[in-house]
Amino acid sequence: MLTRRLLLAGAAAPLALPAWAAPEDFRAFLSGVRTEARRAGISSVTLDRAFAGLQPNPRVVELDRKQPEFVLTWEQYRTRVISDQRIADGKIAWRQNAPLLQAIHTSYGVDPRVIIGIWGLESNFGTKTGGFHVIEALATLAWEGRRAAFFRGELIAALKILEHGDISVASMTGSYAGAMGQPQFMPSSYVRLAVDFDGDGRRDIWSSRADALGSIGNYLQKSGWRDGESWGQEILLPAGFSGETGRDHRRPLGEWLRQGIKPVGEKPLARAETTAAIILPDGPRDGPRDGAAGAAFFAYGNFGAIRRYNPSDFYALAVGLIGDQVAA
Repeated sequence: MLTRRLLLAGAAAPLALPAWAAPEDFRAFLSGVRTEARRAGISSVTLDRAFAGLQPNPRVVELDRKQPEFVLTWEQYRTRVISDQRIADGKIAWRQNAPLLQAIHTSYGVDPRVIIGIWGLESNFGTKTGGFHVIEALATLAWEGRRAAFFRGELIAALKILEHGDISVASMTGSYAGAMGQPQFMPSSYVRLAVDFDGDGRRDIWSSRADALGSIGNYLQKSGWRDGESWGQEILLPAGFSGETGRDHRRPLGEWLRQGIKPVGEKPLARAETTAAIILPDGPRDGPRDGAAGAAFFAYGNFGAIRRYNPSDFYALAVGLIGDQVAA
């Protein structure tokens, strides 16, 4: 999936389009998309509905061009996204959806804690899903030029969703970059991996919790999640630790433990033969390392499945920690 910024800019007053944004250019762009979409089997009726009155959204362009350039440290990111309020909200969501989460676990073999961790991080447990119209946002980004090919492909995927009848144009909302619904799926991910878990004939990741959480479960299963195994856990490195770290350096857990590494907290360790890598979220440190110098984590195989949802170590760590704390 597309890597998404955690904190999107809030609503603002409408902006003027740049001088080069001639209406006739956008109409010509839509004409080309229409031709491509018809070749992909999308009907004229669907295209007429999707493109009726469509104009580029200058706010989308502004947000896309003004991505924050600062880099958060792990502790800054962790404090921001794993707040006491988010954990409290998550515990309520965990209790309210326990039977559903268990049913998804039965169907897909994915740990409910990780599903709720993704749900919490992506949309604050379904409460913040984005207020942009997806067709408008994707058409703007596909026409505006930066990553045009990527967003054009996502626009065609969104039109296929409309053609299938899962959602209406007006109800297809999401982030300014086109990430949709409670799990914040990009349209291409939706086409491949969204499921109708509640069995009503529509894959509704916007208003159906069953479909939203079931789709996350399906996504993780297809990404290689192994049932019965953890994503990882926080650890304390011994003073003077000099072992290789990073996702590519995996060893049996027993070998790491013989070097004096200890778990943080009460979460049980995986089996000694389980392969693990050591993740230092703020990167390697010069000189002797110890637990006080920065956070460290064991990353098991399922850590990679979470990263296929969003290819960020910070993201995968936060998902795992949120899920563990919510279910504690």
